[in-house]
Amino acid sequence: MRLIRTLSSALLAVAAASAWAHGGVGIEDDKCILRIGSDRAHFAGYQPEHRASQEFCEDFPEVGRAVIVIDFIQPALRERVVEFRILRDADGLGAKARYEDLGDKDRIAQRTMAALPAKAYPHGTVTLDHRFSEPGWFIGLLSATDAASGKTEHSVFPFRVGVSNYWKYLPLPLFFIGLAWLLYRLTGPRRKTPITDIPQK
Repeated sequence: MRLIRTLSSALLAVAAASAWAHGGVGIEDDKCILRIGSDRAHFAGYQPEHRASQEFCEDFPEVGRAVIVIDFIQPALRERVVEFRILRDADGLGAKARYEDLGDKDRIAQRTMAALPAKAYPHGTVTLDHRFSEPGWFIGLLSATDAASGKTEHSVFPFRVGVSNYWKYLPLPLFFIGLAWLLYRLTGPRRKTPITDIPQK
């Protein structure tokens, strides 16, 4: 029973580490999901010049060209006016960036590196192609406005450029190393207790 409990705890730790995500992007069913109010969209990032067709959920490992594709899951988003932009993380907010931290419209405009015009996307796909010239943290901002009510909802997702994602795979080999050590301790040869002097009668 102790072995089963130990293995279950280790498996849960690996699952939690692999499912980690930051900002407005979450991992659901192996997909990166953006939340805009009660609606959702699928986020995918590509670096065709460096990683062919490999898809990234949040961070881009290489400095250079990056293609961000956002596919609306709820049809309601296709009827809204959507604006998407990338901001410099000038305040060092990192993974904790929220919309409230970005400041007013003028401040957001000053820190915008790339943007798509605010319009409806009836096909449900938003694509932004941008070339990053330096590594670091950046902030994606997706805004969706309902034309009838005028209400605007935002999704903020910080991401990094020029970072390696190899550390995400560390929990798995560490888990197997720990499992092998545990099995050895439980099933390996045991040291015999040395015989001490036998008391005389």
